[in-house]
Amino acid sequence: MYDLPPDLDRLHTLRTWHAMWLDRIDQAIKAAEQQEREARQAHERRAAAPPPPPSWMIGVHQLSNTPEEVHVGGCIMWAHRRRKTVTREEARRLLADGLRACQFCKPDAELGLLE
Repeated sequence: MYDLPPDLDRLHTLRTWHAMWLDRIDQAIKAAEQQEREARQAHERRAAAPPPPPSWMIGVHQLSNTPEEVHVGGCIMWAHRRRKTVTREEARRLLADGLRACQFCKPDAELGLLE
């Protein structure tokens, strides 16, 4: 036959050994399919709903890393520059301390600091 042992004991041993490996392979296939399914679902969730923009940002100087201007989160005027997300309270404090407000998105008006 195919280089199989002729006696029954060794044939049963081979059968058991191969059954064990088939079970391990089946478990590995199930785990890989589950990982693939979860990765696909995660990718679909990310593609379906982009994260909302942060509520408040400050433009940061390229070299000195100091705040330059406060922006509403969706402002695109500093989209190409460095920026940092800040809380509403921090944005209010920075504006109150004299940091410049973006003239396009007007965060000072959004925060109710203009009279």
